[in-house]
Amino acid sequence: MTAQRSTPPLNGTRKRSRGSGLTGLHAAVTTAAIPAVILPAVAPAPPAAAAPAPQVSVARPLVKATPPLPRTVTPAAHVVVQVPAQPITVAMQPAPAEYTIKAGDTISAIAARHGLSTDALLKPNALDARTIISPGQKIKLSGAAAPTAVPAAKPVAAPATAPAPAPAAGTYTVKSGDTLGAIASRNGVNLQNLLTANNLSMTSIIYPGQKLTLSGAAAPTAVPAAVPAATNQVPSSFLGYTYPDRVVADANANKALLDSMPAPSAAQMRQIVADTARSMGVDPSLALAFAYQESGFNQRAVSPANAIGTMQVIPSSGQWAGDLVGRKLNLLDPHDNVTAGVAIIRSLVRTSPSLDIAIASYYQGQYSVQTRGMFEDTKRYVAAIKAHQRTFQ
Repeated sequence: MTAQRSTPPLNGTRKRSRGSGLTGLHAAVTTAAIPAVILPAVAPAPPAAAAPAPQVSVARPLVKATPPLPRTVTPAAHVVVQVPAQPITVAMQPAPAEYTIKAGDTISAIAARHGLSTDALLKPNALDARTIISPGQKIKLSGAAAPTAVPAAKPVAAPATAPAPAPAAGTYTVKSGDTLGAIASRNGVNLQNLLTANNLSMTSIIYPGQKLTLSGAAAPTAVPAAVPAATNQVPSSFLGYTYPDRVVADANANKALLDSMPAPSAAQMRQIVADTARSMGVDPSLALAFAYQESGFNQRAVSPANAIGTMQVIPSSGQWAGDLVGRKLNLLDPHDNVTAGVAIIRSLVRTSPSLDIAIASYYQGQYSVQTRGMFEDTKRYVAAIKAHQRTFQ
């Protein structure tokens, strides 16, 4: 995969290029296609929304699925004696200076858990509401203002049980950047039930403006999400080149994340690639040829150069692809990974003098090909892609 940007880089980025960090993924630059060892997938469940404590007024950010505040004060729902009706102050624990993101975390949930506002957490970390976060990433909590303490309401006897949140009902209109998994999690519904209610499958492509039925999908049972541990499944060298320790460490961390997630089968990935290519105006046989050469339609593939997923896109190229399509792309998501690869293929075909140069640029880097010509391994790569394309036509 080539680390191209909208403004061509000064250096070509073939498989021997060095890497640079990127927020949201364990990031490094360059590319390679290495088959990944597939482990059983254990999908982390989304965090469950906590039931609100009756008759207690505490200022919180207005977000969904707000986790409970640290119990430094016994909730009024647990108190059966009468307390004098006079203003009291709710004590809040000071937030630590830094927090390490765990699987299943969201920015709003982290903010609520530490008594902070979402905006106050986003600003010190130079994030926005659409920023993708990943397990192991560290964010600053210091400097974010905590909610102002408010007088407590007069307590009453606690009810026997707290009502459970009602399942989502009605419809949802798909927005740019949405995925089926994210929609299910955000609305507290089961992903499989969401697919069934809308006659969809894991390979279905959704579009902004499309309406999905939410009613009838039962909320999933909360399961504590474990942070996947980094593995040593990704080797440190490829084609005689040994990659920096940091790049290989990032690759292994991304491999662990992919192994912890459900992934489409090779046949399902092939359908996703073909459908995405058609929707973006790219010859499906060409996109399929790249996907087969790079990973064999394996979304869990990660190379020593930290090239990720079916299309073997490195994080810096993922940023560039996001600029091309006008939204942030999560390379760990199967649909976003394919979108990134197809967007880059489309751009290279449009800006290269020939198809051979476009194919070579995906592997070696457009600037490198134009200034230094194709390397011998690049020529073999071009021949392989063209042979695969004939197979898929």
